[in-house]
Amino acid sequence: LCPLTEIYLLYAKLEMEHGMARHAMAVYDRATRAVLPEQQYEMLNIYIKQAALVYGVTHTRSIYEKAIEILPNDQAREMCLRFADLEKKLGEIDRARAIYAHGSQISDPRVAPQFWESWKEFEINHGNEDTVREMLRIKRSVQATYNTQVNFMSAQMVAAQNKKNDIGSLEGDEMQQLEARARQLARESLQEKAQAEKKLLFVRGSNTEEELGDLTKTNNPEEINIDDEEDGSDDDEEVEEMEVQQQNIPSQVFGGLQHSHGAGADDDDDD
Repeated sequence: LCPLTEIYLLYAKLEMEHGMARHAMAVYDRATRAVLPEQQYEMLNIYIKQAALVYGVTHTRSIYEKAIEILPNDQAREMCLRFADLEKKLGEIDRARAIYAHGSQISDPRVAPQFWESWKEFEINHGNEDTVREMLRIKRSVQATYNTQVNFMSAQMVAAQNKKNDIGSLEGDEMQQLEARARQLARESLQEKAQAEKKLLFVRGSNTEEELGDLTKTNNPEEINIDDEEDGSDDDEEVEEMEVQQQNIPSQVFGGLQHSHGAGADDDDDD
């Protein structure tokens, strides 16, 4: 026993010898909830034994019910058999049959054949044809339920394994697709780089600035050649130098202007 269990037992013994019995029962009840799970079955057996000694076997019914509720299936099945045997000794056949029916829900016929054998023997000794038939019907129902559960669990396990395999295959496919995509992008990048290099115009270093200017010129059919027009206008504006001969102007051209001018000239002479 663990130290905690021993403390509870010593405490309950102290209450039994120097205190009150109901205080000792309260200590046993607390111990069944406080001890480790692996110690619960043993503590419940001690609690049942002490309760039967102090209050009688009928007081142990609540303890059996509690034990069947909190214990694992194997230990709870054992408590069901002991509880049913107690009710059978007390002459409570119906109560014992109800306990067998309750325990059957946690008793797979393939795992716990001794439980069903004990119930069958009980029905043969204390039942009739109808009760035996009902017992067999419950047995088939429980077996079908466990078969369904087993099949369902197997299907879940298979599905989980298949899902795991599918996830693994999907991850592998995704990695392959990513690698293929990366290779494709690399090829496209190399092709674009090669095409860009082909489009570059390479000029020899010996070319003069005029040659470079000619290379960069673009042919525009709508462009107006201003230089040609300016050259032509300069030719039109050029004037040939000619020798000018002086000739006498006839007197009729001037008319009276000549006479007035001549008179003024005479006056000046007289002065």
